Amino acid sequence: MTRIAVLKERAGGETRVAATPETVKKLVALGASLAVEEGAGAAAAISDADYANAGAEVGPAATVVTNADIVMGVQAPDIAALSGAKPGAWVAATFDPFGQRERVEAYAEAGFEALALEFMPRITRAQSMDVLSSQSNLAGYKAVLTAADTYGRAFPMMMTAAGTISAARVFVMGVGVAGLQAIATAKRLGAQVSATDVRPETAEQIRSLGGKPVFAEGLEAAGEGGYAAELTDKQKAAQAEMVSAHIAKQDIVITTALIPGRAAPRLVSDAQIATMKPGSVIFDLAVAQGGNVEGSVPDELVEKHGVSIMGYANTPAHLPTDSSALFSRNLFNFLNVFWDKEAGKPVLDEEIGDAIRLTKGGKVVNARLKG
Repeated sequence: MTRIAVLKERAGGETRVAATPETVKKLVALGASLAVEEGAGAAAAISDADYANAGAEVGPAATVVTNADIVMGVQAPDIAALSGAKPGAWVAATFDPFGQRERVEAYAEAGFEALALEFMPRITRAQSMDVLSSQSNLAGYKAVLTAADTYGRAFPMMMTAAGTISAARVFVMGVGVAGLQAIATAKRLGAQVSATDVRPETAEQIRSLGGKPVFAEGLEAAGEGGYAAELTDKQKAAQAEMVSAHIAKQDIVITTALIPGRAAPRLVSDAQIATMKPGSVIFDLAVAQGGNVEGSVPDELVEKHGVSIMGYANTPAHLPTDSSALFSRNLFNFLNVFWDKEAGKPVLDEEIGDAIRLTKGGKVVNARLKG
């Protein structure tokens, strides 16, 4: 019987957990045995009793990981935490492979098979396994709520006997999963919403959510897998000119742009911040990857030119119950699709296996890390 271990997350500020009682039941139904570390779900409002009632063994970390065939995590655990797991055990988690190359090398040296969930290919059949999409969705929502709470005025237009309050103007930069949810959330709160992206084909998506598309002329930077590519210097200049003209009129700016394997692109300069109205708010969702906004600092509220600039190092961790529920479902969907009943374990195919496998047989094997 395949033994699956779930450890408590140890990274600073990490409140999520890789399995919930819902997914524990489903994995047990597949034929696996589940072992969950004591307190693993506490920050996500899941008790040890909840896991035990779902069919999991609950105990200390050393017991849980002993003889594990698969270890599931939100963020990949340190090698020391895996002592006792079977040789060649899978570790399915997010690894930050480009930023944490030493950890990847350590996994290879220890003989584990590291499966980076953030490398899940953006293909139709893998959508239900895509942790980046599920977590980005919640991050876009949280960014707007946090900005709205920091903003000293109301979001919707209000007509009262004392006069009319104008609707807040929200500008979303980057129309991926997080950006689309930010548009939808700001619109639901009653704001006037506009949005931009380097991919003109996103205009219809913006309109479908009630936003106004704002694009620079001649901009086209679609990359692989649905991500944006890096702009040329000429494109950057055109984008900066458009942003400068638009941003001065905005009350809230949400930036979401990321390029896999590289630092986040700079979208908003200090000079552009200086043109915004005092009391405006910028939430930088890319702050942990270097930031889209000049001067943004992870987990700090920075005041510049009368504008509040903020961003969380780990935005989904600020919604631990829901983010854990979605993350754990992504993990279950991944294991379920590849579960071989005869073998009593998951068996990966080439397309997805090669995409997410970082290490195997003592070596780093992922093509994206060999370039």
